[in-house]
Amino acid sequence: MDDRIRRIREEDVNAVVQLVYDLAEFERAPDECHLTPEQLRVALFGEAPGLFGHVAEVGGEIVGYALWFLNFSTWRGVHGIYLEDLYVRPEQRGSGLGKALLATLAAVCVERGYARLEWSVLNWNPAQGFYKSLGAVPMDEWTVDRLTDEPLKALAAQV
Repeated sequence: MDDRIRRIREEDVNAVVQLVYDLAEFERAPDECHLTPEQLRVALFGEAPGLFGHVAEVGGEIVGYALWFLNFSTWRGVHGIYLEDLYVRPEQRGSGLGKALLATLAAVCVERGYARLEWSVLNWNPAQGFYKSLGAVPMDEWTVDRLTDEPLKALAAQV
């Protein structure tokens, strides 16, 4: 196990929120990010946490993170991990931290008997080559659909 990677702690929340905003900037969507430290704290450490995370720490500073949650494969009959965010600061890229974060999640999958580790990546993101080098397979035949904001509320109103 890479000693630069560890489970997220409550005192890491503010640093991780800042990195989430950095990721939103990298993904060209800074205006879409509205996460607050309190929201992340509750999601990770509240009464019934549904979000989990790991951080990459170098010299006492949080320089990367992975936030994830459980999904379930009805075909495999077991849980898996869905990686919501993986981010490493630009000056730390190429240092092995991204791979170490993914390897840590892969180890969680194997230890717990989970069937898969999956995530989404933007089509223009140069990290795709890195992911393929690890053996990740793009799910090109699948399209991600999403309801948010007014369409989500409109559908909910039909109940």
